[in-house]
Amino acid sequence: MKNNGAPDKDERAMGILQHLEELRKVVIISLIAIAVASIISFAFIEQIVAIITKPLAAQGIKPVYTAITEGIFTYFKIALIAGTVIAAPVLLWQVWRFIVPALYPHERKYLYKIVPVSIILFAVGVVFAYYTVFPLAVFVLIKLASEFDPMLTISKYLSFTLAFLIPFGLIFELPLVVYFLTNIGVVTPEWLIRNRKYAIVIVFILAAILTPGPDPISQLIMAAPMIILYEAGILVAKVVTKKKNAKFRKLAGEES
Repeated sequence: MKNNGAPDKDERAMGILQHLEELRKVVIISLIAIAVASIISFAFIEQIVAIITKPLAAQGIKPVYTAITEGIFTYFKIALIAGTVIAAPVLLWQVWRFIVPALYPHERKYLYKIVPVSIILFAVGVVFAYYTVFPLAVFVLIKLASEFDPMLTISKYLSFTLAFLIPFGLIFELPLVVYFLTNIGVVTPEWLIRNRKYAIVIVFILAAILTPGPDPISQLIMAAPMIILYEAGILVAKVVTKKKNAKFRKLAGEES
């Protein structure tokens, strides 16, 4: 018996199996890309480690390891992280191929704009932190404890580095978030300005949560760019609102 065009159980099962097969391909290709890129990264591991430990080298400090396997496992971890970064275009392309067919045209249009910008902002945040606030944080934190001899293990230093840089990449997404929320009418420039003092309090709370250490110095170093980005978000909201109002007036003029 027909069911007025509704897919039967066999059709739904085939659809699910096809999606699972596509997902399997995405996972396999992504893992292969990460593996190949990680192997390539391991060939240049010394150069990569030199880049990561540059803030320590600037102060004449060489990281150590306290367990026989710690050094080599940290090398593997760094190679895997670098490999994932190098393979990111392949990973993003695979994810894109998997989800785009299920999206409506207007949703695809938003993704075409948002995804590239979000990736660029994240990368800019990480690079900005690495060349500015991160070396400053390392310098200040070590100098504040100058009465002690630093003996920093490479694994702990790598964890500190990741815990410091990745949140900066996420923080730099704030203007994009404001752009999106302003576009759909959730926030306005006036609302952002009116709640600025509360936002500053939240910023310092987030800085305390995101910073890898309990010291106030690194929290202040992280909070300052967040406040600047909040102000940038206000400017973004003003530009978006101005464009929306101009478009609305144009439509109203055409209707009249």
